[in-house]
Formats: sequence, structure tokens, C-alpha cells
Amino acid sequence: MASLKPLIVRSNRLLGASLVEKGLVSIDEINEASDRLAEFSSSDSNSMQVSLLSILVSEKQSISEDDLLELLVEDHGLGLVDVRNVEYPDSLKKTLDTKVCWATLTVPFDHLEDTTYLASAFYLSPAARTYWEEKLDGHVVWFASTVESLTDFLENFESSVVGAVTN
Repeated sequence: MASLKPLIVRSNRLLGASLVEKGLVSIDEINEASDRLAEFSSSDSNSMQVSLLSILVSEKQSISEDDLLELLVEDHGLGLVDVRNVEYPDSLKKTLDTKVCWATLTVPFDHLEDTTYLASAFYLSPAARTYWEEKLDGHVVWFASTVESLTDFLENFESSVVGAVTN
């Protein structure tokens, strides 16, 4: 967690700034959500599974995820994907770092030749995009995804890994 903390902080801060810049939330809403995120980070063992966006969408309900997805599709040309409905390739299962996925709310969901396909709720965070684009070899194709889709996928993936180890 400590090694991911700068990525988590930077990704969330830059996402918040982008959401304000795009007019999706106010600075006051970002500040409230940031305070709540700090509470989770200092007290909760599952703090990696909490993000600024998940707080804004689920807890504070101060952003419409539909509006965010529409912006990503219309203004940024992203496609939409629900990773819960994707047949996840074995080649990616072996290398998936769920801690990084939680930190950036981004999941690689397919890899063909030299292209990796990423589903993200953090596309508006330059820090998250830069991290993944530098980490992966080859081309990256971005897709927008909901917080719920990504968290459900990651929780199920982690459960299946734990289940496979205990069996």
C-alpha cells in the first residue's frame, strides 16, 4: 500500500480537478469527498477499495455517473464496457495486480498482439492514464466503465484467487 500511496493520491487529486473543470461537480463537493477519503485512508483496512469517485457516486451522490460516461463517450471517444460480462483471458489473470487496479479504478480486460484494452472509471485522471500507458508495452485502447462494474469485477477476481489457493 505504501508504494501505491503516491499513485492513489495523485490519481484521485487529478481526477477531482478534472471533474470540477468539466463542471460535473463543485469544488466544495470535491473537498467533502476528499475529507471522506482521508477518513477511510486513516482508519479502514479496505481503504484501497475506496476512491474519490466511488464516494462522489455512491455515498455523496453528488455526481451522475451517467453524465460522466456520456462525457467520456461524446468528448473523448471512448467505448463502454462492463467488465463483469467479459471473458477474462488467462494470460491477464496471471499478471493482474489488483492493488494497482483498485488504486486507479482501471482493469486491463483484453490483450491482442501489441494492444491492451483497459476499462477505467478514472480516465479523466492524467495520473492514472500515464501510469498505465507507461506500464504496458504497445498500444493502449481505453474504455469507460462504471465504478460498480470495476469494483464487482475486482472483488470477484480477488475472491476467485483466494478460493483457488484454498482449494
